[in-house]
Amino acid sequence: MSSKHSAALDRRQLLQTAGGGFGALALRWLLERDGLLAAESSPPGTISSPLAPRAPHFAPRAKSVIFLFMYGGPSQVDLWDPKPELTRFDGKAIPVFKAEDAFNSSTKNVALRTPFRFRKHGQAGIDVAETFPELAKCVDDLCVIRSVHCESNNHAPALFQMNSGFLQAGRPCLGSWATYGLGSESDNLPAFVVLLDHQGAPINGAMNWSNGFMPAAYQGVTFRSSGEPIAYLKPPKNVSSSQQQARLKLLQQWNTDYALRHPTESSLAARVASYELAYRMQTDAAECVNLDNEPEWIRERYGLNNKVSQFFGRNVLMARRLIERGVRFVQVYSGGNEGPRAWDAHDDIKANHELHCAETDRPIAALLADLKERGMLDETLVIWGGEFGRSPVAQAGKGRDHHPHGFTMWMAGGGIKGGQVYGATDDFGCHAVEKRVSVPDLHATVLHLLGFDHTRLTYRHSGRDYRLTDVAGQVIHDWIA
Repeated sequence: MSSKHSAALDRRQLLQTAGGGFGALALRWLLERDGLLAAESSPPGTISSPLAPRAPHFAPRAKSVIFLFMYGGPSQVDLWDPKPELTRFDGKAIPVFKAEDAFNSSTKNVALRTPFRFRKHGQAGIDVAETFPELAKCVDDLCVIRSVHCESNNHAPALFQMNSGFLQAGRPCLGSWATYGLGSESDNLPAFVVLLDHQGAPINGAMNWSNGFMPAAYQGVTFRSSGEPIAYLKPPKNVSSSQQQARLKLLQQWNTDYALRHPTESSLAARVASYELAYRMQTDAAECVNLDNEPEWIRERYGLNNKVSQFFGRNVLMARRLIERGVRFVQVYSGGNEGPRAWDAHDDIKANHELHCAETDRPIAALLADLKERGMLDETLVIWGGEFGRSPVAQAGKGRDHHPHGFTMWMAGGGIKGGQVYGATDDFGCHAVEKRVSVPDLHATVLHLLGFDHTRLTYRHSGRDYRLTDVAGQVIHDWIA
């Protein structure tokens, strides 16, 4: 602005003063909607990144997380929690089933035995179904949690709860809380990445990895499993690198000038950081997602040369490369869209789980072994599970319905004590009855492993301090080495 017009109002000042400041109120609402007013304050004349590294409350056991999300509801009684009573009662009513437990009207109180055989594996003798032959070799690294329960038997709210702790949309997800608390170790890659199944996104779409009311910098960034992993990663052909740099420099100059004149405002920090990150990603992200740099034996190990496991294997290998380069939280989805494409075995539990286990078994085993050999497993928390489990009784003859009352998840690495089974369901795999684990308990323990007291990791929004676990959650120290 020239000295001739130094007394003129700029756009922001006009909004703040004209009409009693009602324009500023509208602008504030727009920025708050985008999560930008909550960005942390910066020293005068600077615009800090909301993803700058931050120290946790205490020494962490894990520095990063890979969440292997089996969307649709993997069956506990067919994969990790064998129930001989289901075989004995096959075709008969079981005493623990309640009609209100059913999600679908075609679900009846008729026990359905598992079509799979179980064997004990590892020094701990943990039961694993025959559908996971490679993963079974890794059981001494796993803490198998058989007593998880959640509050909804419907995919959409159950996905929201497993991801954000709440049944409704609008709250920050686990990955957002992790990156909000720790920041990022990489200047050139997103802190939180989501890798989708090649058949599509789960129900709720991007709301599953939403930043909620936090700044947009904490939202998950999706990478695609086929084609170009990152949309618009390459600049338009008619825009040169020097032109991009000039535009970013001009934006930075404008915003720095504004920060000098208004030192208490930092609402543009997240947006400026995202512009600069997008530019840097054009080089670093392109290298990260190029799996041709991996040796052939690694590609074979992850199942990239198998038409069944190649898509999930590619995503899991990419997850390892992302974590290796400082990405804080990676969520990898198995199962796309809905129905048989996901682990949603309403019609045929055998056909559904044979397919999805074949897609994921080799890649997951490869990930655990690879992280271990590289010395990364101790600092990388790996989580496996879905939004709920499946019913022990039959639906449509040979399928299983949604089931939230008792199901299995497992964790490995990142301070977890492997080679153990925690908790139990009843004799039919229907309800968690021993050492019950709620979703807030799960989240509290994950945050603890990352170095946080879950009751102190809070975010102020609309005059209230929010936390991932709300008013619940207990850290489960038995899982921790």
